[in-house]
Amino acid sequence: MTGLRDVGVVIVAAGEGTRAGGQELKQFRWVAGKPMLLHSVQEFQRRVDVAMVVCVLPRRYAGDPPPWLFQCDLDRLLTSVGGRTRGESVENGLEDLSDEVQIVLVHDAARPLIDAATIDSVIAEARRGHGAVAAIPVTDTLKEASENGHVVRTVDRTRLWRAQTPQGFPRQMLEKAYASAKADRIAATDDAALCERLGFPVVIVRGSERAFKITEEGDFARAEALYALSQ
Repeated sequence: MTGLRDVGVVIVAAGEGTRAGGQELKQFRWVAGKPMLLHSVQEFQRRVDVAMVVCVLPRRYAGDPPPWLFQCDLDRLLTSVGGRTRGESVENGLEDLSDEVQIVLVHDAARPLIDAATIDSVIAEARRGHGAVAAIPVTDTLKEASENGHVVRTVDRTRLWRAQTPQGFPRQMLEKAYASAKADRIAATDDAALCERLGFPVVIVRGSERAFKITEEGDFARAEALYALSQ
């Protein structure tokens, strides 16, 4: 680490998580010993280079967050209001970062088991002036199919990766990417795609299978098993 405290983290936790089932919001459900969102906040706050973590929450929770969130370093914690889309939520989080932040990481709360080594690698690339995406190489054979399910072709997987988070960027790069996307009414499924469309350099950082996205009910058991293996 550099000794600088210039990294800001935006954790996107504003979704309703309906596919996971249950009445409680997915990002607030317990998994591997604590609420899902708390895993990420505490992992990032272990770092001395992190100046601020902004949790972007649904509007009804932004002003009155769950009490367990106060287990974190409150001097380095803010809550922000989620937008209508993921992109709007990230923008809201960006606006709340302090001026000292020069490197921005964006992370999905639904990936609670992110590891320190991946965070290190993403930040290192962002400090070199790149966008950086944690990702896993595609290992399965990929098939493109028609609407009626007939296979059209087999897709070459040699250079294909499954994008994860965190994704990291020089702050000015990400702010320019979002400003341009907003002006052009462009949406994307991840932050790196908005940087790519402007020609900014974006590189792949090897991620981890542990950092998979919890989406459905069965994913909670998988996360529990992966967490237990690491203990």
